[in-house]
Amino acid sequence: MQPIPFKKHLDNYGPFLLLVLLILVIWESAVRLHLIPAFILPAPSSIGIALIEHRQLLFGQHLLATLQEILVGFVLSVIFGVLLGIGMFLFRPVEKAIYPFLIISQTVPLIALSPLFIMWFGYTLWSKVAVVFLTAFFPVVVSTYDGLRTSGQTYKDLLLTFGANRWQLLVKTQIPLALPAFFSGLKLSIVYCVIGATIGEWLGGSKGLGYFSRRMAGNMQSDEMFAAVFLLSALGVVLFLAIALLEQLFLKKRGSNQ
Repeated sequence: MQPIPFKKHLDNYGPFLLLVLLILVIWESAVRLHLIPAFILPAPSSIGIALIEHRQLLFGQHLLATLQEILVGFVLSVIFGVLLGIGMFLFRPVEKAIYPFLIISQTVPLIALSPLFIMWFGYTLWSKVAVVFLTAFFPVVVSTYDGLRTSGQTYKDLLLTFGANRWQLLVKTQIPLALPAFFSGLKLSIVYCVIGATIGEWLGGSKGLGYFSRRMAGNMQSDEMFAAVFLLSALGVVLFLAIALLEQLFLKKRGSNQ
């Protein structure tokens, strides 16, 4: 007899929820007993009140702006990352020429590049999208390339015996077997997108959760700053779970078809 879904989720996430509840209780108590100054670490209840008081500004303006930057940068990184990953896999000279540049791109601090993007694109959406793209592009390319490169040799040999060409090998075996690695890269990429959007807004934004948290930090309004940080964290978790759900549905569908 299989456990009911609620009991299964409780077994999986019950310890985590209990730990979160314990941390919140200790956190709230420490602030209320003045063991921690409220301007350094506000109480969870104060953060919740700030979320409610500024809900129109946070949810109606800044959250939507950050989400737009994330989604545009993520979609562009997936499109170009997949194309480049497949190109590196199919053409060895492309892999030799491009892969070192990918590694070098990850050694340059994003904080140093953000002013450059502002010079190029101004204080527009695209300066933040450029930061998001550069942050999220690398995991997509590497996961696509590594997934294709490690695809099963047995299936490849079998199809070759039936006269399959290179395109048929790619579509029938290599791409399907690379999907788990590809979705792992997507989950990393979507989380990095939140980080990239926050950095871009901190250094050159006029709206967004990163911009709002920076402004509140400058005004020493810690409740509002932590409210924005909480929304950024929650946004990252929701987007990660969305990709994980997409992965589960897609792989399950392919498994049923096969």
